[in-house]
Amino acid sequence: MSPLPPPGAPLPHYVSTAPFDPIATEGMTAAQSRIHLASQRHLMWWKFKQHRLALASGIFLLAVYLMIIIVEFVAPYGLHTKNVDFIHAPPQRVHFFDNGRFVGPFVYGRTMSLDLDTLHRIYTDKPGDVQPIRFFCRGDPYKFWGLVSMDRHLVCPADGGQMFLLGTDRLGRDVLSRILYGARISLTIGLIGISISFCLGIIIGGLAGYWGGIFDLIVQRLIEVLQSLPSLPLWMALAAIMPVTWSPIVIYFGITVILGIIDWTGLARAVRSKLLALREEDYVQAAQLMGASTPRVIGRHLVPGFMSHLIASATISIPGMILGETALSFLGLGLRPPITSWGILLTEAKSVSVIAFYPWLLFPIIPVVLVILAFNFLGDGLRDAADPYK
Repeated sequence: MSPLPPPGAPLPHYVSTAPFDPIATEGMTAAQSRIHLASQRHLMWWKFKQHRLALASGIFLLAVYLMIIIVEFVAPYGLHTKNVDFIHAPPQRVHFFDNGRFVGPFVYGRTMSLDLDTLHRIYTDKPGDVQPIRFFCRGDPYKFWGLVSMDRHLVCPADGGQMFLLGTDRLGRDVLSRILYGARISLTIGLIGISISFCLGIIIGGLAGYWGGIFDLIVQRLIEVLQSLPSLPLWMALAAIMPVTWSPIVIYFGITVILGIIDWTGLARAVRSKLLALREEDYVQAAQLMGASTPRVIGRHLVPGFMSHLIASATISIPGMILGETALSFLGLGLRPPITSWGILLTEAKSVSVIAFYPWLLFPIIPVVLVILAFNFLGDGLRDAADPYK
């Protein structure tokens, strides 16, 4: 045992030159250390991947939104292409074998006859008329995004043939192509509308929660008044204000603004409640003492703290906007032709007689249901991932 140093002398000390390993120090395994050292973003992604339905919905929505960018290329026919010889033609089946011989994807040609008793067209397949489906082919000319003239399509009918996989409407227009074109309007109106609602909700709700007082009282009474009004009659009243002489593009943006203005109340109330809880935190008071302005405190210190919650709320709100546009257009108070949306397409299936004889005109409701379900599943997954520690 070494003797003690004399009084007043410095105590000896030793510094280890070995590298410090926090994982070995804490006794964690490699899997535990991966979670312990992961960032908030990685934790949210790992939690989101566990929600398989939300992940599949996100992939589906991503594919749909990528599709609407190149919808002119994806659609087999042009938006206004008419086939007058095939009015109200039922959907055609895709076949792969003809008389036991593999041909590839094809449809049979058709003949049309008129029922003199009901005056309805009757279409029958011609088994010997094999019409192969072409891919990456030349078809109806179009202007890509209204700028570049092109005629290439992903799928085309055979030369001189027809391919109506979802049937045709009363003017002989392909229902599948019109559904694909209508997706561009119906889906983008939800994104633009939620952007307006997002901005209004953050600004108004943020100021109400941060300032409080008389401003908060006025905002809360305004939100209560707007939320007490029934949504559909309010949409109808505001949409009816727009003059019929307006161009379709102006009406499109008008409907978008209406949906965004009406939908901001729920998001504003959520932002207000969050800011009321966060504005008393020490880091907020420190920012105020350092002279930070109100917009900087809200935008740089408060809103990022619950941005994941806002994204999840916005994702769940988009389906309401899509349904709002579809309902208004279906009732004739929203978008009007020549603009094509899913609501416009459903106007052709208003009467019971049309549905009874031509049920394929209801096919536009299928993408509406799929997109609404996908957004709701995605919102559930994002809401769970927003708090990865649960």
